[in-house]
Amino acid sequence: SPSLTFAAKMAHLLRSLRLLRRSLQPTLLHHHRRGASTFSGGNNTTWLLTGGAATVVTIAVVYQTTRPDPNSKIGVSAIKQMKKKAYEGAASAHPEAVAEQQLAEDVPSEQKQQPAPPQATSSDDHTSSTTSDTSTTSSSSTASPKEGTDAAGEQPPPLALPEHVPYVLIGAGTASFAAAKAIREKDPSAKVLIIGDEEYTPYSRPPLSKQLWLYEDHQEAKQLKFKASWSGGKLVDVFYKAKFCEPSELPLKEEGGLAVLTGRKATALNTSEKKVTLDNGHQLSYDKCLIATGGSPRQLPIFSSAEEAIKKRTSLYRKIPDYKELDDLVGKVGSILIVGGGFLGSELAVGLASRGRDKGLKVTQLFPEDGNLGLVLPKDLTKWTTEKVKKESVEVLPNSTISSVSFDEGKVKVTTQSGKEVAADHVVVAVGLAPNTELAGSAHLETDPLLGGFRVNAELQAARDVWVAGDVACFYDPHLGRRRVEHHDHANVSGRLVGLNMAGGHEQFTHQSMFWSDVGPEVGFEATGLIDAKLPTVGIWAKNTSEEGVPVDDFSRGVVFYLNKEDRIVGVLTWNIFGKMDHARQIIAKEKTQEDISDLVAEFKLHSSE
Repeated sequence: SPSLTFAAKMAHLLRSLRLLRRSLQPTLLHHHRRGASTFSGGNNTTWLLTGGAATVVTIAVVYQTTRPDPNSKIGVSAIKQMKKKAYEGAASAHPEAVAEQQLAEDVPSEQKQQPAPPQATSSDDHTSSTTSDTSTTSSSSTASPKEGTDAAGEQPPPLALPEHVPYVLIGAGTASFAAAKAIREKDPSAKVLIIGDEEYTPYSRPPLSKQLWLYEDHQEAKQLKFKASWSGGKLVDVFYKAKFCEPSELPLKEEGGLAVLTGRKATALNTSEKKVTLDNGHQLSYDKCLIATGGSPRQLPIFSSAEEAIKKRTSLYRKIPDYKELDDLVGKVGSILIVGGGFLGSELAVGLASRGRDKGLKVTQLFPEDGNLGLVLPKDLTKWTTEKVKKESVEVLPNSTISSVSFDEGKVKVTTQSGKEVAADHVVVAVGLAPNTELAGSAHLETDPLLGGFRVNAELQAARDVWVAGDVACFYDPHLGRRRVEHHDHANVSGRLVGLNMAGGHEQFTHQSMFWSDVGPEVGFEATGLIDAKLPTVGIWAKNTSEEGVPVDDFSRGVVFYLNKEDRIVGVLTWNIFGKMDHARQIIAKEKTQEDISDLVAEFKLHSSE
């Protein structure tokens, strides 16, 4: 009836679908073997029955929406507009904007400072050189470092590292910086030292594979600056803002302070004596310690064991120097091969194709899955996404594994198991992250044999006065079991909670972290919980139509619910729908089931006109 609300119609249709699923189970399994089939219902309803992963049947209900606005913009700007409108409508902010606000220095913006990357400490003098600070606003550019010189351009005297710091944070990423902020909030007189092996102060990693590649102003992007949907149109950079002091100054800071020791790696941790050993041999003691060492990109053995000419033309991707090197190559080489079909590989493929389109750069992406993001998306959705990636001028080679690698005529030649040969000037391997747990041996800390990372308790504590946050924390989720999460939101929230606990708190970690990805101008999604292609899913889609009322797209806007074997919802993914993660978290926390979907889906507002 036209008088029925959208929610009521959806509830009625889903109840009908459940009855159909029970009565037609043999038919559904048959269609799983044959592939996807579509059954037309009455009026504006279509039921799309598709084969799920393994032996599971996935059901996607596709609803026809009103016709798209012919005046609407397309491309990256359209995704930005959609996100901005969605978050404004929900009276909330993008998770990265929330993180930026939490991580921002609590001083007026005109007083905030962005230190240039300090020079590494000498390996034999146990000292660190000074930082050249340049005052900026929170949206300012990164200053060019005056490495190792003072205002007069002369070499400054070496500064001794402290022998003791109350709070030592190992790792200089988002988790450590969030922890430092929380410690200083709770204990304003706290003295905090962050130790990082990079030459940079803490920065946000997501832009390295997302915004920097798609930002239209290449010159700004080369300076690590960009505009994003969450920044309100302001120009921002990747660095977190704080008034850092020199490590040597910490003991003299009666009011407390935050210092970053760059270019140094912690090689040993003695939890009994509460001492950290650095790679230059220096030891410093602590009262409280955080391990937030992140992860390192995995390399494929076929490349690590290859001849030197191939190794020189093969790279991994994780840090600022990796971005700068790859960005520089765009204007110098004619072809780049991306190995890997996950988040990083897919984002880089689209970003490189976008950046190199006017330079004639050929981008090829190769991976063993059925399509882009094949390890997290339902089969039909990953195929749809792959077509969108191809539309961005990326040659995609799914279902491909590398059988051999050779060097021929100045190019790396990769041969797949099917015999196909791909020649490229450069290869980027993006096949996942290995948690950095090298300190486990000296610290006598337990690591998880299946998930990796340091096992921690509910307060993210691994041992007395030792906490773990970010990628390397293997924690227990009361709703989803033992987990390890490699996403920006998790690093920020877990780091902040650890910081509060290090300063005397006893908070338990219950946050359901989310993640997001933009793979080209037509694919943007957010998700929380267990997002795994091996799980059965129920997808609900608002279907676009042409002016003639003909369906033109099956997967432009929708919600995917991931279920466990008891049909409980353990993950939620919103596709081109933004600002709904709080609702998704509640669904998981309240342990809703497939039977509840008809009552839950209306909140996601699938119809853009709602």
